[in-house]
Amino acid sequence: MTYRRAPVKAPRLSGMPLKAMVNTLERGGVGPALLEKLMRDSGIEQWRELSAGDAPPIQYPLPHGAPPAESQTPVEQAARAVAASPVEPKRETVAAFARAYRDGSADPVAVARRAHEAIERLDGGADRLGLFIARKPEEVLQAAEASSARLRAGAPLSVLDGVPVVIKDELDLAGFPTTLGTTFRTEPARTDSTVAARLKAAGAVILGKANMHEIGINPIGLNPHHGAARNPWNRGHITGGSSSGSGAVVAAGLCPASIGADGGGSIRIPAALCGVVGLKATWGRIPETGVPPLCWNVAHVGPLGLTVDDVAAVYAIVAGTDGLDVASRQQPPHHLSGYEDGTLQGVRLGLCTPYFEDADPDVVARCREAVRALTDAGATVVELPAPDLNTILWTHSCIILSEMAEAMLPQVKARASVFGLDSRTNLALGRHFRATDLIHALRHRHRLTRELLSLMADVDVIVTPTTASTAPAIPEAALPAGESNLPVVDALMRFIRLANLTGCPALSVPAGFDRAGLPVGVHLMGRPYEEHLLFRLGRVVERAAERRTPGLHVNLLP
Repeated sequence: MTYRRAPVKAPRLSGMPLKAMVNTLERGGVGPALLEKLMRDSGIEQWRELSAGDAPPIQYPLPHGAPPAESQTPVEQAARAVAASPVEPKRETVAAFARAYRDGSADPVAVARRAHEAIERLDGGADRLGLFIARKPEEVLQAAEASSARLRAGAPLSVLDGVPVVIKDELDLAGFPTTLGTTFRTEPARTDSTVAARLKAAGAVILGKANMHEIGINPIGLNPHHGAARNPWNRGHITGGSSSGSGAVVAAGLCPASIGADGGGSIRIPAALCGVVGLKATWGRIPETGVPPLCWNVAHVGPLGLTVDDVAAVYAIVAGTDGLDVASRQQPPHHLSGYEDGTLQGVRLGLCTPYFEDADPDVVARCREAVRALTDAGATVVELPAPDLNTILWTHSCIILSEMAEAMLPQVKARASVFGLDSRTNLALGRHFRATDLIHALRHRHRLTRELLSLMADVDVIVTPTTASTAPAIPEAALPAGESNLPVVDALMRFIRLANLTGCPALSVPAGFDRAGLPVGVHLMGRPYEEHLLFRLGRVVERAAERRTPGLHVNLLP
């Protein structure tokens, strides 16, 4: 198949023109006609006519063979890996916090106080970064004091005991509303999400709830209610979304790890644009209990971190079955077997050259250097056929937007104006998809998953850039309402949709910087339940990549 990507045909709109278009889309009669025209102009008819073969409309990714049993638990493996991690100046990793706490050079209470002061400085006033939606400093201090007591007694709960983390405001945290970046979800959660509960049980100190794009419906991160999330590398640029705050807090040094959610790149895009690591694990690998439903078939919860080891440590603690989450029940045990092995003999990297190179020149150059680091460690490159981007785009768009439209329908019926303009645009599109479109999309999802697993019988990992560009500039004139800019959305999502559709795990790792000093991410997608292999390759990439510190950055350790 020849590689083809149809250019996005959509005007860039903000302000009154965007508001007028949204009002038209929501109007009976002319609205559906305009939506249909927009969809036809974007190529939906070719997708509607494309045969899905014999694929039935199943929702679950295809099963895959279980990894070998391990004598050590993943938490023990993570502790061993963190203990062996080198501690470098100005790199405040999980390992750096763990060692500082254990040798007495730092204390969780002092760290919590420094974090509070730093957040007040970075996230207050006219130059705020827009990192947080909600915090309770008194509760943070109480958790830090409890952690400090355990460490003094020589009885830490895990390598994360006392380590600051942040959670996207898409996961329940008892006592906090789970706003989803909106203004209408104000009822505090009564219980913790499974991920939050597991982090607390490991002793992590949760600093607060991170800003996000409204209902996670856009990969840019400009929230009309809670402010635009700004990139610590250059506050005039976006962080990416929808886990916008989750990426920025790690880059800014406020924590070595955070939690995001990913229905269409929403962990990996901010990881790439903010110069940190982000994991979208296998679908169902990390339970979604306590995460309000937005997009059931493509949604994932997962960690972002300063390094691969930081992400692996959090993954070890939060992954695994949960009886309350149907999607998580049937999975092999998660583990980190061999991920510390930097020798990649026998590892096969799948790469489609024209697809890989369909990005800005600096992005391609840095990702080529990442591939070179992997091949220098022993991996080999296998050329792959071109993906059908039009099918992937429409299949993913139909599923995620239809499901989000259904999830938000009560609020839309009550008062659509509670949403920002770009959310209203996407929700109108989601409501316009037909029932036959959704069935067609689920069939293509099954076909694409089956074809991908067949392809990955010959390769272990597929390598691409994470995003086709580095962080775009924030359109200051379009704030606070934001804008509709589909070419930017396409550049951010071009390489990431297939992992959401198929449920395969994917890891974004920093690969260096463009000429403007903005981070570049490389994307590694693997077979189901092989997160450990992605970590193994990610460690090789990050060792070879150039490291810098953002201009807006704090240190919490002495």
